Amino acid sequence: MGRKWGDRRDGTLVRSTDSMHYIMPLMYPNRCDNEAFISETVDLTNAMKWLEAKNASGPDYKYNVFQLIVTAVLKTITLRPQLNRFYANYNLYQRNEVSAAFTIKKQFRDESDEGLAFIHAKPSDTIDTVHDEIYRQVHYVRHEGKDQSTESMDFLQKLPFKKLIGAAARFLDRRGLMPQSVIATDPFQSSVVLANLGSIKLHAGYHHLTNWGTTSVFVVIGEIRQRRFDDGQGGEALRTSVDIGLTVDERISDGFYCSRAVALLHKLLEDPRLLERPLAEKVDF
Repeated sequence: MGRKWGDRRDGTLVRSTDSMHYIMPLMYPNRCDNEAFISETVDLTNAMKWLEAKNASGPDYKYNVFQLIVTAVLKTITLRPQLNRFYANYNLYQRNEVSAAFTIKKQFRDESDEGLAFIHAKPSDTIDTVHDEIYRQVHYVRHEGKDQSTESMDFLQKLPFKKLIGAAARFLDRRGLMPQSVIATDPFQSSVVLANLGSIKLHAGYHHLTNWGTTSVFVVIGEIRQRRFDDGQGGEALRTSVDIGLTVDERISDGFYCSRAVALLHKLLEDPRLLERPLAEKVDF
């Protein structure tokens, strides 16, 4: 079935919606004016045991918590598709694919450059295929070259009339007409952007969305550490955990739908065996 009038290259126009979702972008057209922030702490006790068993066979590229979170977020968005919507030019769209993006520090030094990673998820993907794709992109950025969008930005940087270029880019972006070569690995054209602040010893916290692009969800991952949890017997127990901050464009769905998505994310991270199954396989939660 081909594109209909009003559809974009990256999304299908949501043609049937309630009056609130019609009016909201007219009153609040900017994504950054509609941010809802959610802060969660996730118990990683089972996840750490799963990782230990998974890495016992000695894979060259170890499985880690970041890969688990990327896969869990992709599965959550796959099963809760309203999170994969975005507003552009006053209209609501359902994105055509589930995708995730993040930056890669080439070396942990002040003067080191960053690269961009962009994962195009398939319904059949699992933690294993996501792990392999993350490895492929990290290896490429660190050892072989620049991603496509960075190369395009390097070219644009050399051109004159930067204000004119910026105005033209924003005009094309709002209408989904930016050249694919420019936005191929642009993180803000993905379903979700993830920032692994724990890898640089920072806590999770709020991160804004951007009016550029189409991303409606931003996930910040904090440092893994020991925290006290209720042991269910009136006491407390120290457990390995991670803080996660989620910023969502509140126009794309209602609070109940988002709260159920957060419950699903908890379920997946607290029972990572579910991530060995395809992203599209349903989960009871």
